[in-house]
Amino acid sequence: MVTHSSQKRCRSGSALLLFLMLGLVYAPGLFSAQKGAGTTFYTKQKEGWFWYHDPVQEPEVKVKQPEQPEPPLQKPRPAQENKYRETDLEEYGIEELWGMYPDDFQELLDHVQNLAVQEPTEKNVLRYLVMQDVARRKALAYTNSSMYVTQKYGDLFNVNQVYPTSKPGVTARVQLQQQEIGKTIAVARNNHALISFTSPTCRFCERQNSILAYFVEKYGWQVKPVDISRQPGIAARFGIESTPTLLLIQKGREEYMTVSVGVVALTELERKLYRAIRYLGGETRDDNFLMYDFQKGSALDPTSILNQGGHPWKRD
Repeated sequence: MVTHSSQKRCRSGSALLLFLMLGLVYAPGLFSAQKGAGTTFYTKQKEGWFWYHDPVQEPEVKVKQPEQPEPPLQKPRPAQENKYRETDLEEYGIEELWGMYPDDFQELLDHVQNLAVQEPTEKNVLRYLVMQDVARRKALAYTNSSMYVTQKYGDLFNVNQVYPTSKPGVTARVQLQQQEIGKTIAVARNNHALISFTSPTCRFCERQNSILAYFVEKYGWQVKPVDISRQPGIAARFGIESTPTLLLIQKGREEYMTVSVGVVALTELERKLYRAIRYLGGETRDDNFLMYDFQKGSALDPTSILNQGGHPWKRD
């Protein structure tokens, strides 16, 4: 009984398998309603899983680019106007060129040069070189006349009388300057003093202190040292941020003036101090700050010309 029943089940299973195979052959759409990974296999059973196909190309979606505005049309540069462009150059002789007003001469020269560059013929190049020679001779004539006038009217234009350049003159000028500087500093020691701002981290303050020691020995000035790290209030009052810095003060006045920032040699210190003393004393202004007393009223005194009056170009 057991054996017979097993044979029946085997026959039934074989029949079911045969039915499925026939269904794949004659009814390929039988399982077309199924979804999932097996759909392609059942609908394309002749191809199977091992046939290669190119992937389906997705249609390219073109993104519309925003329209770029067209660049503005470049207007052609207008040709530089030149009143001599249509002029017959043959009508200009040497006398006409020599007596021509400089602005007109320059405009004509530019035109002739352009012609020589555009068409470098013998005629065009010769014409341009002739005009260049005229310009050179006019400049030479002005130089000669200028030298004549400055020599004739030396009291107006010649600075050699107060700032000579010859070796003997330079020696005399330096002596005058040193005498004036030394006298001014020596007199000012009675009502002026220097404040020397230093700091412990300043690598140059020691060298400046050595120069100040010699200065004090020479002129007998009072110099008050101020360590900005210990006395920040004084430094803030005068706006001192760098060291070494030398400041000039005057007795009874709140005004002060910076003499130097950084290390300065003795000769430079003397010149700067001399100018600061004179400025605080009202003897100089910003427009004649570098002037010495012996130069007052000379060609090196900027505003002295205002005191002459009249019309100096009408002098005989």
